[in-house]
Amino acid sequence: MYTVSIPGRLDTVVIVGASLAGLRAAQGLREEGHEGELVVVGEERAMPYDRPPLTKELLAGAVEADQIALRGADEVDARWELGRSAVALDLGRRRVSLDDGRELAFDGLVIATGAKPRRLAAVDVAHPAVHELRTLDDALALRAALAAGTRLVVVGTGFIGVEVASTARALGADVVMVSLDPPLAIAGAVATAEATRALEANGVALHIGRVVSRIEGAGAPVVVVLDDGTRLEGDAIVCAVGVTPATRWLRDSGLDVSDGVLCDERLAAVGAERIVAAGDVARWPNGRCGTAAGRIEHWTNATEQGRAAARTLVYGRDAPAHRSLPLFWSDHFGRRMQSVGLPDAAERFEVQEDVAGNGALAVAGYRDDRLVAGLTWSNPRALVALRARLADPLLTP
Repeated sequence: MYTVSIPGRLDTVVIVGASLAGLRAAQGLREEGHEGELVVVGEERAMPYDRPPLTKELLAGAVEADQIALRGADEVDARWELGRSAVALDLGRRRVSLDDGRELAFDGLVIATGAKPRRLAAVDVAHPAVHELRTLDDALALRAALAAGTRLVVVGTGFIGVEVASTARALGADVVMVSLDPPLAIAGAVATAEATRALEANGVALHIGRVVSRIEGAGAPVVVVLDDGTRLEGDAIVCAVGVTPATRWLRDSGLDVSDGVLCDERLAAVGAERIVAAGDVARWPNGRCGTAAGRIEHWTNATEQGRAAARTLVYGRDAPAHRSLPLFWSDHFGRRMQSVGLPDAAERFEVQEDVAGNGALAVAGYRDDRLVAGLTWSNPRALVALRARLADPLLTP
């Protein structure tokens, strides 16, 4: 147990973001002995839920909304302000302003607002045929639009785009993908090769190195016109070109939010007292990944950071630094890709295991002859071994 060193009492804690990170922070605060008031503000009306199924089981209709609810949320002793957005933070007065005009006073604050989808000028999200995929409502709306024979245009070839393409093809939709970058480029050349092979083998048409110039048509069907003049007919469009930290409500707060909330190694917001951040919105110097501050947009990171932020809020400088080994997974076309470490930092990859006939594969990524990442496909045993190799030394790409 750590020694409490934060001055003053922590009577009221406000958590902005009813996300996985926000829920874990709430649970962590209670587990660490916080007995004061706890208020959780959530932009959506739903209680915290698991987001990975949005592009997979829920989109496919294999599960329903109530089946992806995160366990334990209803057991947390907290006041849930759902369907409400934070619009401003006053550091001096220690107040969070909500979109209904109310203010919430706090002694401690957890910022867990996650990220918002990036948008393209040529792909108007107000168009009835255009979909984003970040929330439960987004997934349900897209599910209603998908059926056998639906012509789907996916703009973006990152993890969300590839997962949506996989699910849509399983439902019988015709899928076309458009992107400047090749599939899963952020995960390195091997991931790109595997994803490209899987997409093409499953009938997904790729337009790589292209951007959308405009959309023609007021409603479905539409024509998506690319910069080279190519015209793609579609019944639905998914825009999945990445995310940006949800920090607009903090723009006048005085916090450094140039790429998420800048934090120290304990997830305490730099330049503020008793304010922490967790999840996609937090930018911090991860001791396992060098010294530069950065963000990690993965499920595992969100759950770990929520509890770590809670410890920092309760114990202050006596709380340990948060050191995280990045870990994530992605499912497409019947294979599970898993990653540990920093694949985008690797200069070269070496095949560790390639088992003919069952799709199992494992590769190790190196930078300056130092292991910095591991990637596997349908090969959990190899992932365990790669993770163990990465667990001890610092990753210093």
